[in-house]
Amino acid sequence: MEEYRYEWAPLVKSAVSQVLEGKTVLIITDEPRRWFGKYILSRVNELQKNRPLLPFYQLTDIFPNLQNLTSAQELQLLEDMLDISYPNGYYIWYIGKGGHPFTKEAYRNDDSFLWIMDEEVQNSFSLRSSDPLLDIKLLQLYKLFDMTISEALFGDLDLES
Repeated sequence: MEEYRYEWAPLVKSAVSQVLEGKTVLIITDEPRRWFGKYILSRVNELQKNRPLLPFYQLTDIFPNLQNLTSAQELQLLEDMLDISYPNGYYIWYIGKGGHPFTKEAYRNDDSFLWIMDEEVQNSFSLRSSDPLLDIKLLQLYKLFDMTISEALFGDLDLES
């Protein structure tokens, strides 16, 4: 993973900065990575971390009909609802294949945190779904992301430099 640090660092900096600004993180995954979305939600606000609880949610839990949205108008209605619901702002954290229907919403927002499988997408972190170590890499990347949040919250990491 060390070789990908130049792709990883700016994406994480943006995502963590948005968390520090008070934005809500809405997680979306494709079906094969659904377990990972649940894993993130079960770990991000563990009390033993001794840090503020952070607003991370699974978008499909908030809006179960997400897979039925097809038109730009329907996506705009969802965005209007999310703007009302999260006045401090929000961003999408998408983990999955680039051609999945859920990417329509993730790609519409320039601030999205994208972990895309099997495609090179601008401003995203690319992974291979065929990688036999993919699950381990996902867990390691989450751990790194979570530690970065903690370091930034406690002032041990300056995101401005």
